[in-house]
Amino acid sequence: MITLAAGLSYFDLDFMQLPRIIATAVVHGKGGVVLIDPGPTSTLPRLRSTLAAAGISMRDVTTVLLTHIHLDHAGATGTLVKELPKLRVFVHEKGAPHMANPEKLLASATRLYGSEMDRLWGTVLPVPAASMEVLQGGERMAIGTRMFDVEYTPGHASHHVSYFDRDSGIAFVGDTAGVRLMDGGFVLPPTPPPDIDLEAWRRSLEKIGRWRPDTLLLTHFGPSSPVAPHLSALADHIVLASELVQRSLTREGEDADREKWYVDQLRLELTRRMNVADAHAYEVAGRFDLNWRGLARYWRKKG
Repeated sequence: MITLAAGLSYFDLDFMQLPRIIATAVVHGKGGVVLIDPGPTSTLPRLRSTLAAAGISMRDVTTVLLTHIHLDHAGATGTLVKELPKLRVFVHEKGAPHMANPEKLLASATRLYGSEMDRLWGTVLPVPAASMEVLQGGERMAIGTRMFDVEYTPGHASHHVSYFDRDSGIAFVGDTAGVRLMDGGFVLPPTPPPDIDLEAWRRSLEKIGRWRPDTLLLTHFGPSSPVAPHLSALADHIVLASELVQRSLTREGEDADREKWYVDQLRLELTRRMNVADAHAYEVAGRFDLNWRGLARYWRKKG
């Protein structure tokens, strides 16, 4: 477990036995332990062992803060609530119904991941409505001994919120601030279907910027600072990815051909900047084929 500030840490869930793919943040103090994005059920053994190595019992965990309900961030939540019935789960109002009844969430994910669902994510259990605290954005709330500001930050997902701890200057931003797997690495916009909204995403980045955080904590992966260049790079790369998808849609052939062309272009862009292994890690953290599908859907809806 790596310390961010007093009482704030994060650790690597070793998703698919790969480093730097999914991070879970931990807030610990006298008020109990808070997990921010506990990850999928498939990585629960790693979560348990890491907490135990830090001297934290699962019984110490009182709260889960979800940035959004995608399975790589929130899939383990129902299993944790079953084990810890007093656990409080904070989630945006658009995501709460799908946590209570994940049938549509799982159907959507199955369309993307097919037979890989169980291997990637494990079992996804419902979260009882009585266990959830529903957020809209704009809240300032006491969690343990800390105060968190909450903002609604859609763009990547319609049910996305971000959390800011003013005392430490750390903003916990899920996927809204992109994927960046190593210091100084490429900031990749994750754009899977069905919720991509580039206008909303731009406004969300502006909201995060207005917090003036010292550090962003990315689920994929870890702390990033200085913040302004990071957000600027993400904005530039959203434009880059978007324009590549628009170009792909003008190409002859089937969607499978357009998708492959986009994936090849993005791979070339990354391998110009990093080694092949690091470029592959980006594909695990944010699959390029799914990123094409999200942006293609967005542009086709725009007409």
